[in-house]
Amino acid sequence: MKRIHAAAGAFGAYACLQASLAFAQNPSPMDIRACSGIETDSQRLLCYDKAVGRPNMTTAAKKEDPKGESLSVDLATRNSGDVPRPLSLLDSRWELSPESKLGTFNLRGYKPTYVLPFFGTNKQNTTPHTPAPDHTVTTPQNLDNVEAKFQISMKTKVAENLFGDNGDVWVGYTQSSRWQVYNKDNSRPFRETNYEPEALLVFNTNYNLFGWNGRLASIGINHQSNGRADPLSRSWNRVVADIGLEREGWVIMLRPWWRIPEARKDDDNPDIKDYMGRGEITVVHEVGRQEFSLTGRHSFRTGDRSHGSLRGTWSFPVVNNLRGYVEVFNGYGESMIDYNHRATYLGVGVSLLDWY
Repeated sequence: MKRIHAAAGAFGAYACLQASLAFAQNPSPMDIRACSGIETDSQRLLCYDKAVGRPNMTTAAKKEDPKGESLSVDLATRNSGDVPRPLSLLDSRWELSPESKLGTFNLRGYKPTYVLPFFGTNKQNTTPHTPAPDHTVTTPQNLDNVEAKFQISMKTKVAENLFGDNGDVWVGYTQSSRWQVYNKDNSRPFRETNYEPEALLVFNTNYNLFGWNGRLASIGINHQSNGRADPLSRSWNRVVADIGLEREGWVIMLRPWWRIPEARKDDDNPDIKDYMGRGEITVVHEVGRQEFSLTGRHSFRTGDRSHGSLRGTWSFPVVNNLRGYVEVFNGYGESMIDYNHRATYLGVGVSLLDWY
């Protein structure tokens, strides 16, 4: 019966993931299903070329002069004519420029969506605890060091151009689960699931900083919790801001935040800022069809309040839209239940939606 239960659970999770991905992939400007929604002829053609894998030039288009010599046309300074300007990475993800707008209530991918059949750690947290009363597990849990992890993440734009031709409202939802699927002696429980809805007001910006183009600024509200009862309940609410900068093949996202205070009696984790941090930075780099990312968080405090983490990922093509996915994490706060637990994790699996 346990094997049947595990198989049914795995099939259900896989079916849910496939259904979510069918929606989450629609409509990205890089998805052929979304190309018909682009009104600008040059951008629509570029969208079709990228969707079918036809090579395109990211910074310049070449044409022949009467003598047969190649001339380069800088697309960054050419906004009209027959030469299309490719969408930047941030533009393709957040529809910042007028040419990339796809309207409202189109479900799209947000953070990476993946399944990791192998997610192992050197130090499983068997006795989670916080300084809050009645939030400490006194009897060690029976947990395996190797489990499975999967994440589903999507977003949609609910309002567009609130301030002239700028200012879009996006809502997003991310859910990640750590499943003790190999722990048959303990009925294969879900060890931890984190729920993260958020709403963001996103602005298109255009400035240069040390060779980087500042393309995005946002402000929003973020909630994160694990939906569990005491002593395992963990949650917090934050005001978050984003600053997005990019250059060819690179994106930097700066995200500082401020935790919204809670009444002492309702606070599951009063010291969470000193472990999960007060801000993070994510760097994404594309090399051909491979994608690398590194996310760092820190408490911005010294002494015994100085804590942080690093998460690195690598995705690479396997077949069609299926991509290999590797994740390495070290530090505090891999999940909400482990916000004050330090460990190293390694995950290996597949991804269908990456950052870009």
